[in-house]
Amino acid sequence: MPENKPNLLVVDDEKNTRDALRRVLEDTFEVYTTADVKGVKNLMENSSMDAILTDLRLGNESGMQVLELCRQADPPIPCVVMTAYGSVETAVDAMRRGAYDYVTKPLDLQRVEILLRRAVRSVRVEQENVRLKAQLGQTFGLERILGRCPAMHEVVERIKQVADSRASVLVEGESGTGKELVARAIHGLSSRRSGPFVAVHCAALSPQLLESELFGHEKGAFTGAMERRLGRFEQAQGGTLFLDEIGEIDAATQIKLLRVLGERTLERVGGNQSIPVDVRLVAATNRNLESMVKEGRFREDLFFRIRVVQIHLPPLRDRAEDIPVLADHFLREFSQENKKQGLEFTRSVLDQFASYSWPGNIRELRTAVEHGVVMAKGSKVEVSDLPPGIRELGTKFRQGGASRATRLEDLEKEAILAALESAGQNITEAARQLGISRRTLHRKLAEFKKGISTKR
Repeated sequence: MPENKPNLLVVDDEKNTRDALRRVLEDTFEVYTTADVKGVKNLMENSSMDAILTDLRLGNESGMQVLELCRQADPPIPCVVMTAYGSVETAVDAMRRGAYDYVTKPLDLQRVEILLRRAVRSVRVEQENVRLKAQLGQTFGLERILGRCPAMHEVVERIKQVADSRASVLVEGESGTGKELVARAIHGLSSRRSGPFVAVHCAALSPQLLESELFGHEKGAFTGAMERRLGRFEQAQGGTLFLDEIGEIDAATQIKLLRVLGERTLERVGGNQSIPVDVRLVAATNRNLESMVKEGRFREDLFFRIRVVQIHLPPLRDRAEDIPVLADHFLREFSQENKKQGLEFTRSVLDQFASYSWPGNIRELRTAVEHGVVMAKGSKVEVSDLPPGIRELGTKFRQGGASRATRLEDLEKEAILAALESAGQNITEAARQLGISRRTLHRKLAEFKKGISTKR
């Protein structure tokens, strides 16, 4: 069955021109014609137009009015304008206002047909992309949240339930548990999926930089502010803003963030203009914000504002049944990336993974598998191919003995010490191996009160 012809509306106040264009274009298009703007409105109300070809001079009216109707349509209709040879500047102005293209009179009818076919095709491709994105959004992100344990099933169901609401979401969990994946899944399942997803890692920025990063700044707001800069809130307009490690935000920025969330407006640093913001907030933390509220280190009103809905991600050590699933997923990913198809884990490696405490959680497992794939010499990933910290600690955990840790804090301490040793006491490299930030590692070391000599 042949595909239906696209609908084309020709707008010209000269009947001879309308009739001539109909005869030339009716083999390709279902052609409608009208002489004025009123006719355009009537036809647009009663028929779906795929393209419009309009003269810029319509008696006492202007083709610019037709162009504006095309822009206001949902979805917008591609509009090609016709103009006299001496009025090219007017046609260029129409292009600036959103016209698809223009042609000059006397018309090159072959060019007119090519332009119209191209305009219809481009719009249909765009509409198909929107449709495919919508379909993809129905599962986007969820396929990356792997897990069989009941806790992860609950996480997935909560994501589905909250995704299309406007509610702020607080994702809690240790570093490396996949909090950003959850945020991206929430965005991908929401009606905002076609808008931007903007992530800010709060712990990586000083208070001064974070304020400018979030809210933007005006030219001259501070030394080095050479031009106006839009903040992440403005960049995320119509989409989702993800604030990772929100517990690291200082008191002054907390106040400003609370005001923005409450009023849905912001002022750039150094500015006084009130700018409306339409942003859905998802925040994440690896800290206990409730305890921080009680200690006066995090505002209670901001806490309740960001935690309308709470999603808790369990640590990997509490998801033992998920470790083989995740490890196999990463094995296939890095085998393909490194052109080592067909790699398998030995039984000893899987035992090692099962006995290890994973203080860096999924991020650490991912790094460990990548290390194993890169170092594997044959068709199997051996224990000797694993990172030193995991290889040595896993052995200790299996064998037991005096060195075996009995408390979570001890497991964490041993993992950090092993990572530091493996990294030659380099903080940055050790943090990378553990899948945590430098700031978090510094804080852990301070808590352990160990006099460890490290180099920057």
